[in-house]
Amino acid sequence: MPHNCHLLLAALGLCACASTATRPPPQPPHSESVAEDRDATVALLLANTFQNMQRLTQAPAAEQAELLAAARASYEHAPQGGAQLRYALLLGTPGHPGRDVPRAQILLRQLVAQPETLAPIERAVALVELAQLERELGLKADNERLQADAQRGDHERAIAAAQRRLQAELDENAKLRKQLEDAQAKLDAVANIERNLTDRKNPSGGTAQ
Repeated sequence: MPHNCHLLLAALGLCACASTATRPPPQPPHSESVAEDRDATVALLLANTFQNMQRLTQAPAAEQAELLAAARASYEHAPQGGAQLRYALLLGTPGHPGRDVPRAQILLRQLVAQPETLAPIERAVALVELAQLERELGLKADNERLQADAQRGDHERAIAAAQRRLQAELDENAKLRKQLEDAQAKLDAVANIERNLTDRKNPSGGTAQ
């Protein structure tokens, strides 16, 4: 099921629970009519927003940019309430180059902190979308932390391997140096023997006849 369908179902469920638990006292017929008209308008706007969210995942890049620009213009014209929610929903929609999850999270947190600026169904949608984005950001942070740990581990292993190679080279150099010293000692011994033999043949140091 698409992301926006999950969102709408969850929002409707939350709204149903909220309206059952905190049902307001009866209002005059005129007030009820006004509230119903407002709720119907909000529902239509959200339905259109969900359609735009779906189009964002499928449309060409130019149309994606137009949809996001239109939502941003509406938000900048009236930076609160429904316009802010609709812009945040499009920013958080996966599958388009203009996606900005941290920005969407900020906008949604602002709305959740000012619930009076939203209709009940809008509040429900904001809560559901914010929870989803925060879960996504949390998973992303966990993944980045795991990758950093892995890279740090790889780096440490590389250093340890380099240190082992260096130690092996030092050990080999020490071994060669010992062999060279042994060979030099043998040459010195041979030279001493030759000198002793020569000295015995020429005790006076002259040339033998």
